[in-house]
Amino acid sequence: MPDTLKLELVSPERLLVSEQVEMVLVPGVEGVLGVLPLHAPTLSTLKPGFVDVYKGNVVVERYFVAGGFAEITPTTCTVLVDEALPKETLTQAMAAERQTMAKALHDAAATDEDRLKALKALEVADAMMSAAHGALH
Repeated sequence: MPDTLKLELVSPERLLVSEQVEMVLVPGVEGVLGVLPLHAPTLSTLKPGFVDVYKGNVVVERYFVAGGFAEITPTTCTVLVDEALPKETLTQAMAAERQTMAKALHDAAATDEDRLKALKALEVADAMMSAAHGALH
């Protein structure tokens, strides 16, 4: 059995991670998905939360993601995200600002489409606030 798999974490702006890792945890909409080498091929939608990168049996990197998709093969885990922030850059002030902006979007929403976008922004902002407080694992 191989010891590692290739992780690629990609945001719209850039490739954030491209390296061999022992394990990855991704926040799937149906629960946290643990990805090890030789994982069955899987495609999963992601919800806001942390992508945890493991090396040496410990988490070496954590990224807050706003949502996206994970494509898993036996040798790779490609995570395509709407937005990703290294955990150390996530602050309560940033999360509070996102909540304020999301609430303003919701209050100004004139159409069903605008309301759906605002609700998604609120979901991300609330998850970001929980993550900044340390409530997400």
